Amino acid sequence: MRAGIVGVGFMGWIHYLAYQRSDQADLVAFCSRNEAKRGGDWTGIKGNFGPPGEQIDVSGMNVYESLDAMLADDSIDLIDICLPPSLHAEAIEKSIAAGKKVLCEKPLALTADDARRLAELGGPGDVMVAHVLPFMPEFGLLVDAAQDGRFGRPIAGRFKRTISPPDWIPDFYDPTSVGGPLIDLHVHDAHLIRVLFGMPDSVESSCIRKDSVPKFYETLFRYPDGRPVSAGGGVIDSPARGFTHGYEVSFERATIQFEFAAYADETTATIPLVILHQDGRVERPDLGGGDPISSFVKELDAAAESIRSGEVSPLLDGNLAADAIQICQWQV
Repeated sequence: MRAGIVGVGFMGWIHYLAYQRSDQADLVAFCSRNEAKRGGDWTGIKGNFGPPGEQIDVSGMNVYESLDAMLADDSIDLIDICLPPSLHAEAIEKSIAAGKKVLCEKPLALTADDARRLAELGGPGDVMVAHVLPFMPEFGLLVDAAQDGRFGRPIAGRFKRTISPPDWIPDFYDPTSVGGPLIDLHVHDAHLIRVLFGMPDSVESSCIRKDSVPKFYETLFRYPDGRPVSAGGGVIDSPARGFTHGYEVSFERATIQFEFAAYADETTATIPLVILHQDGRVERPDLGGGDPISSFVKELDAAAESIRSGEVSPLLDGNLAADAIQICQWQV
């Protein structure tokens, strides 16, 4: 798969690093309005995981000033969209019209209606969405277990995802730009819940709001068979709690638990993934070294395989990503 990135920011940098490790996907082009970035100076890029940006070698890539110019490059199979959410729609529309496949960073859109429209552009699987959570080993084990039935079917789940105030994103709570914690943050868990449990019939949510946008919330997802599934989190007003995510999911024959937290003093706390079997056994599987870039490599490889085989990975399916936005929107 030959790809071109649009959006040279934090996620564009993370995707760049993943392409360097992939043996199924090649980054052959990128576009940026910033002259320094077009010259390879990505040193100003920083994020909440992974290494900071570096000076990169652009000599082997086609570099463009605009997406329109990059779309004219016939050597590119896929446009990798790493732009801010409010710019996703236009970039997807242009890319599909130019005959390219698309891999778009989450969230697909800021509203469920727009997400559904975008997911259905082009042919089946032409619009893929980069929800990376299922490609992370701690979360991927849940997906694999649900798919192969090793512990029976999933019967209950609690999920959490909390961050400190994202002051570096001035429009974080703007529904027309970023969308707030539900669309930007909780969408990860909404997508995972959709993959594991299916689409809920309804939701019941309680929240603290900021300028009418849900800021901190607890939600119960209702299913016709009564399975208890809930999720909570959002933004907590303390910079001391940088980031927390985790879950406890019960299957018919096992319960799986995991949690990770990062604090402002650069310490972390972890409940490593543990499987509590119905017969009383406690299993702690080895999930590898925990390099976050590896999960993005798996994501890119899944996109490449989808293009090669013509069968889109269910984990990248645009309609599932639209369902996740619908779940978030129900909580507003």
